[in-house]
Amino acid sequence: MATYTRHSAFLFFLFALIIQSCSNPSEQASEDSTLTEKPNIVWIMLEDWGYQLSCYDEPGISTPNVDRLANGGIRYTNAFATAPVCSPSRSAMMTGFHQNYIGANQHRTNGSGFTRQPLPHGIHPMTHLLQEAGYFTCFMANRKTDLNFTHEGDLYQGEDWSEREEGQPFFAQLTFPGTHRRWQRDSINPITIEDVQLPPYYPQTDLAKRDWANGLEAMQNVDRQVGEVLDRLEAEGLAENTLVFLIGDNGRCMPRGKQFLYDGGIQVPIIARWPRQIEAGKVSDAMVMTIDITKTILDVAGAKSAHPLHGKNLLESEIEKREFIFAARDKMDSTHDAMRAIRSERYKLIHNLMPERAYCQYNNYKERSYPVLALLNVMHLKGELPPEQDRFMADSKPEYELYDLQDDPYELNNLADAAAHQSVKDSLLAELNQWREKIDDQGVSEEFRQGGWSDAYPTKSLAEWEETLEAFRPWVFREPGETMEHPFYPSRD
Repeated sequence: MATYTRHSAFLFFLFALIIQSCSNPSEQASEDSTLTEKPNIVWIMLEDWGYQLSCYDEPGISTPNVDRLANGGIRYTNAFATAPVCSPSRSAMMTGFHQNYIGANQHRTNGSGFTRQPLPHGIHPMTHLLQEAGYFTCFMANRKTDLNFTHEGDLYQGEDWSEREEGQPFFAQLTFPGTHRRWQRDSINPITIEDVQLPPYYPQTDLAKRDWANGLEAMQNVDRQVGEVLDRLEAEGLAENTLVFLIGDNGRCMPRGKQFLYDGGIQVPIIARWPRQIEAGKVSDAMVMTIDITKTILDVAGAKSAHPLHGKNLLESEIEKREFIFAARDKMDSTHDAMRAIRSERYKLIHNLMPERAYCQYNNYKERSYPVLALLNVMHLKGELPPEQDRFMADSKPEYELYDLQDDPYELNNLADAAAHQSVKDSLLAELNQWREKIDDQGVSEEFRQGGWSDAYPTKSLAEWEETLEAFRPWVFREPGETMEHPFYPSRD
């Protein structure tokens, strides 16, 4: 009889807890992250941004909210995108496969003789796999997908995680476009040109420094948006059971950055926070890629891909064993060029598949967006650039570029023809070619080589470039909060 009494008391206690829970729906909603074993996942994407954050020791900038995220989790210091521009990079991240493998490597594939195609090999977008695993998927803030493939059905189920079913885990992606050109200045915390530090491959002029500082200020504006997301997770009681990623889709939108395979074009921040699962304040020098985020998210969510992913799980020790990362650049709008790169912690080899074309052949986006590109062209045509800057303005490229990143972090001294480095070059090239075969890299056809916008170089006369530079000048030196139309983009498109 005593056993029955204790059992009855336990059932009564359990019933009382259920009644109490049901009588406090607001409290239950605020703690819904505890109702499932699966974590929520928030993926914050910065556009066109590299390591220019205060937690990566960039001079002049203050990004306390990104720093808060890094201090609560892990920050990767050897992190890279698989492509130096948005659409192939995002296509890779949305699937977990290198963009060439899925036929998504040509930037803005529709047009210029290219058409978006369905994904091959039975591959599905990551969000569809997450939905199959029970996740509510939403795309918040700026809703730019920019993918180079077609797909059936909607990629996302909603626009905010508040739309999910009660207790349902969610995957939320947010893209903040403020770091994409045109860069709005920060009226709250403006940055002086004395506080910034330019890479040595740029002219050390006030215009170049001001342009760089304007980009840092744009990131400070975005940092406040990141803070709003983190604050909301805290306020809704979701932070403890939410894995948060912050990354860039490709490198910064400057010459030698976006659209190129130098570190300025493919090096991106990767920061992850997951309380009790990821050690707070950790810094990792593992060689990681943005497609590793895809693998990590799907593993954590219990979602399955029928085709083995190219990335690795960032939370598993296997990631520490990776020796190389790989990246590829192909068509940029209608600018036809092709480059492949392999990078270890110390060395990078770039194979220029179209060395006959200039680095700075015509590209409409860059010529309308980059004041420093106009500055470089003017100084080049006047013969005013030092050799380390002028090489980027040449009318052709070497087929191979090899850099010792330990001694030459800015990738200025090409060692590809140096006798002492031939074994390094040969070893890296063999690995690169093996990777290209693995991802079914189609290389360059003769039709592609002859296509695209004109490859005539220089693209403008000195007088035309001087006019372009002067048109940029008022925009670059505008005051914080000053209303002014961009000289080449009178309205956002």
